[in-house]
Amino acid sequence: MTSIKKLSLKAVAIFSIALLIYIFGLFPAPVQKYYSTGIYPYISSSLRFTSSIFPFAIGDIVYALLIGFVLYRIIRFFKRRKVLKREYRIIVPLQVLNFFLILYIIFKIVWGLNYSRPSVSEELGIGNEKYSVKELVLLGDFFVKKTNDLKLKQSKIPAYSINDLEINSAKAYDLMEKKNPLFRYSNPCLKAVLNSWLISKAGIEGYYAPLTGEANMNMKLPDFVKPYVSCHEIAHQLGIAYEDEANLLGYLTASNSPDVNYQYSANYEMLRYILFEIRMKSPDDYKLLHDKLSVGVLADFKTEKEFWRKYNGDMFGYMDVAFDSFLKLNNQKKGIDSYQDIVIWLWNIHKREITP
Repeated sequence: MTSIKKLSLKAVAIFSIALLIYIFGLFPAPVQKYYSTGIYPYISSSLRFTSSIFPFAIGDIVYALLIGFVLYRIIRFFKRRKVLKREYRIIVPLQVLNFFLILYIIFKIVWGLNYSRPSVSEELGIGNEKYSVKELVLLGDFFVKKTNDLKLKQSKIPAYSINDLEINSAKAYDLMEKKNPLFRYSNPCLKAVLNSWLISKAGIEGYYAPLTGEANMNMKLPDFVKPYVSCHEIAHQLGIAYEDEANLLGYLTASNSPDVNYQYSANYEMLRYILFEIRMKSPDDYKLLHDKLSVGVLADFKTEKEFWRKYNGDMFGYMDVAFDSFLKLNNQKKGIDSYQDIVIWLWNIHKREITP
């Protein structure tokens, strides 16, 4: 059997498996039953157990090796392309196809199928009722007061190590597990990224490494945002794929912790999302709410702003310009029809506490 025929049969077999996985992902209910709450918790727990043996982020090394391997094969191909036989024009594309199909299958099995599960808000019984601009402003006022109060309760913000965050965030999840098994978090595995300078330059607070099951933290971040970011990244470990849904779990976990620093971190981060939404939909109300922020909270906003300006100045400036252009281009009207899922859920969680 020729190499081309063998590779072709292999490609058909791998593609068939990938297609079956893709089709399975079209059915949220079975994905939830058999994968997200079925085999995935065992897969993720096993990955975390294995990864926790190493004191550094092995996911970063795995991805670096994968990128290096791909670059090596590309360079090698172009160097040898003149002496390669004509049949390699078919063999090489088949090898590339098989490689990426295998990566797709592994990604889907170890984590990616969670993108197909039903919204976590349904599991938590949180409604999706949209808010009016007036209700959004009330929500903003509620979070401004709450964040100001929590800032007053803070004493000294600890200089968190990665071990501190892993232990404290795992405890916060353990408390939430008593309310809902969705928050069950066994074999904690939180890692500091290997190159926090590079990650900061890219504008990243943290990320999840699906192939190794690690939640990775940018430890250059200001300490007051680290508790929430750690809880957010752990949510990804638990199979919460979408960012807004990970925001929701991160908020619920950190805000219900007995640690006031975790509570503040969660409310501070949610306040940012809410104020962004208000700034887009009602700039005048945004200014009024901004003026209500305490000196301490404003200082934290400034600290975080300066942090991103230092490491990610080009992107920071671009985002500011893009936002201003967006408002001017649309005469501040298009934003009225846009919604962030996390803000919708925050409204539905807290609307009974908010009085007009």
